[in-house]
Amino acid sequence: MSLEIKVPAVGESITEVVLSRWVKNTGDFVEMDEIIAELESDKATFELTAEQAGTLTTVASEGDTLAIGALVCTIEPGEAAPKADNAPAEEAASSTATSSKETATPTSDKAAKDSYASGTPSPAAAKILAEKGIAANEVKGSGVDGRITKEDASQASKATNPSKAPSAKNQSSEKDSSANVFGGSREERREKMTPLRKTVAKRLVTVKNETAMLTTFNEVNMKPIMDVRAKYKDQFKEKHGVGLGFMSFFTKAVCEALKEFPAVNARIEGEEIVYNNFVDVSIAVSAPKGLVVPVIRSAESMSLAQIEKTVIELATKARDSKLTLEEMTGGTFTITNGGVFGSMMSTPIINAPQSAILGMHNIIERPIAENKEVVIRPMMYIALSYDHRIIDGRESVGFLVRVKQLLEDPTRLLLGV
Repeated sequence: MSLEIKVPAVGESITEVVLSRWVKNTGDFVEMDEIIAELESDKATFELTAEQAGTLTTVASEGDTLAIGALVCTIEPGEAAPKADNAPAEEAASSTATSSKETATPTSDKAAKDSYASGTPSPAAAKILAEKGIAANEVKGSGVDGRITKEDASQASKATNPSKAPSAKNQSSEKDSSANVFGGSREERREKMTPLRKTVAKRLVTVKNETAMLTTFNEVNMKPIMDVRAKYKDQFKEKHGVGLGFMSFFTKAVCEALKEFPAVNARIEGEEIVYNNFVDVSIAVSAPKGLVVPVIRSAESMSLAQIEKTVIELATKARDSKLTLEEMTGGTFTITNGGVFGSMMSTPIINAPQSAILGMHNIIERPIAENKEVVIRPMMYIALSYDHRIIDGRESVGFLVRVKQLLEDPTRLLLGV
């Protein structure tokens, strides 16, 4: 009797998921606990595994939105077909190939070479190709065993046939035309929003509409921290096995400042203000599928090395879409670094239900006045966006000034003064 595989419950607030990719196809034999598909919710990506060994029959298609408990596929129990002894067959094939070598035509050779029959399109990909009027054998699949995925179909162009290599004569002209993607055709391309992107869009609009958000700015002389890094980076990496970055200094500075300004680390729930005696710092990370915000738990009790290790671990998981729900929920304050993309100044949006977010930006050498002299220093603008319903101007400015003091004199982070 076949076993039905359904969408599992993946979190309290998650009611539906999107089948983002089939790892196995209909007719494939799967082992128990082997990954057969990937499911994507508005918060994370999950792997669907086989609950028994057998032959897989897919029911849902890539790109389908499925409710929790919906049928995804079935597995017919059984064992994998044993591999036959190919020795006699190989001898026969060898002799046949020798006898038929002279009769093979160039056309048949080319057909075998150009065919992508092993990479049949997924149902979602087939639909897209049909709408574009592109044959499946004109698209080279990037999925398992050359399978044509939804992304392959979306990117396919009728004018481009990967099965036909361009001649040396027209290679240069084709390269020139592909470089100017905005020229001539005036085509539009539509893509369905991912669950993550839809959730991000909804949350950001909600924050703008339901909070009294303001932003205050300051600037930090980064030379003291850069001097510390230059002096101790080799010893630090040798001892802890991780580099000494800016994020650990900013996290420590934020944790110290939040002790003095607890409202910045609080949140509103109904008619109550919830204060936290711990700091769970959310760090904004740009992942392939969109912005995610994993959390460094109890950052106030961590050393610089522990923070750096945690940041690397979470960022790696984010880029590999391996973050769990627990790793992305429950933060009390957020740090985002637009400087890695070259941002000089911005007004970050609060990560609800938190009440404040600190924005880091790029470091630029600028002339400043120091001891009544004009000197060149590596300067960074920092921005604090906050909910004015719970945080007053005095607290927001005081918090940002305290962060500035701690960063410009890193010794304070060690002495707590």
